[in-house]
Amino acid sequence: MGTNATQEREQAHALLDLLSAEKLAAMRSLLAVMVEPLSRSLASVPVEEEEITADTAVALDRARNSTARGEAIAHEDLLREFGLDSVL
Repeated sequence: MGTNATQEREQAHALLDLLSAEKLAAMRSLLAVMVEPLSRSLASVPVEEEEITADTAVALDRARNSTARGEAIAHEDLLREFGLDSVL
């Protein structure tokens, strides 16, 4: 395992150590899904570009306008909500 992968693993372990028991259980479930063979196969499938429908274009415009009005949730707030603000 390369140095970068080792550092990534150490950082992931450090973050896991900061999680509450409830969040740790959720993360364990997520990791189990990520390493499950079907999930790995699906993750390696190339992404297909889809045409943006009129409905999707409207939804994207609403989201962009909402962000422009300052209604988005700041990245720092999301980190704090999940207890990650002191780590990063």
